[in-house]
Amino acid sequence: MSYNNRRSRSRSRDREDSYYSAPRSHHSAPKPIVNTALTSILAAQQAAQDKINRELFVGNTPPGTSEMLLLQFLNGAMRRINLCAPNASPILQCRVNQKFAFVECASIEEANTVLNLNGIPFLGSCLKVSRPSKYTGPVVRSKTWQELTGQALPSGITDPAEEKLHRELFIGNTTPEMTADMLTDFLGKAMEQVGLTTSPGNPIKTCRVSGKFAFVELRSQQEAANSLNLNNIPYLGATLRVGRPSKYTGPETPHGNWEDILAKFMAGELTLPAKDGSTSNTNNLSAGLSPVAASTPTSNVVELKHMLSEQDLQSDQDYEEILEDTKDECSQFGNLKSVLIPRDGPGKTKIFLEYVSKDDAAKAIQGLAGRTFDGKKVEATYFSEEKYSVKDFA
Repeated sequence: MSYNNRRSRSRSRDREDSYYSAPRSHHSAPKPIVNTALTSILAAQQAAQDKINRELFVGNTPPGTSEMLLLQFLNGAMRRINLCAPNASPILQCRVNQKFAFVECASIEEANTVLNLNGIPFLGSCLKVSRPSKYTGPVVRSKTWQELTGQALPSGITDPAEEKLHRELFIGNTTPEMTADMLTDFLGKAMEQVGLTTSPGNPIKTCRVSGKFAFVELRSQQEAANSLNLNNIPYLGATLRVGRPSKYTGPETPHGNWEDILAKFMAGELTLPAKDGSTSNTNNLSAGLSPVAASTPTSNVVELKHMLSEQDLQSDQDYEEILEDTKDECSQFGNLKSVLIPRDGPGKTKIFLEYVSKDDAAKAIQGLAGRTFDGKKVEATYFSEEKYSVKDFA
């Protein structure tokens, strides 16, 4: 067979193969598509998370602290107690705010080591070094500066976290309708009325409510100790439990309960346990109280002002609901005999409470006077029994 014949047959077989096989593409196979945008986003997210893991929060910085001073101080402290190499600077950057700062460390491992500076004294303050709120990594065990060095805090410097814990109190047995503002107003007024405060104004700075309990922060440690005497105070049909939080590790504070304090106050015999456990008479504090709170009960009828508006009295249904709510609320102070809410005449928008005894009326005034209702301060005073009996509300 000649060469030309073999070549002709070969071309024929190629044509047959191409007839029965699938069509072939004239283009090469597609290459995998790499989503560069997604890769960039993931890389940016990883870089941001890495930066958060290398950052630390520095709290309780004194006003006017410069970034360079704080940066050099912290790096120097790390070198001084051999937490890093003698020539190393594990903290790279520092951003200072009014009362706190953020520092960025060279690595996550070095950030873990810098945590041991927590509690270090700095310009008359005790710095708080911790992870920022955005940190979601594992909890790293560390020591405080005092544990690491064996040094006590210098005189005049207190640990801010420890100091705050001595000003906080646990309020138990709260009910869902009790808001933070209501508890702040009620407990603060109760303290003011019986002389448990050390200076004018509401002593409660903040209140956090959570379900069946709350936490209040007082403005001073002494007022926090005094407010323990509010234990068992009645409010909105519940008996509040007032005590130290579970994290408190300070000395036990001698105190009484609300019943004891109120009875002694009304008898002019109020004495509060001092910090050293001794007792000191606080009758001099009653000079700052309102005349109603410091005076002897004169009637078993109480007059309440600034609780209602004329609009509240227009609807019969609203009026009945207000009447029932008032009975429920005011029965907690004692044996309530009757309640009158005039819808016209001189007593319109006022509420009159008749108790069985003058002592119960006194408790109602102590508990209601000065409270805020619908944005208005309630005024609670004694009202003439004779005038009440003939419904003379002028």
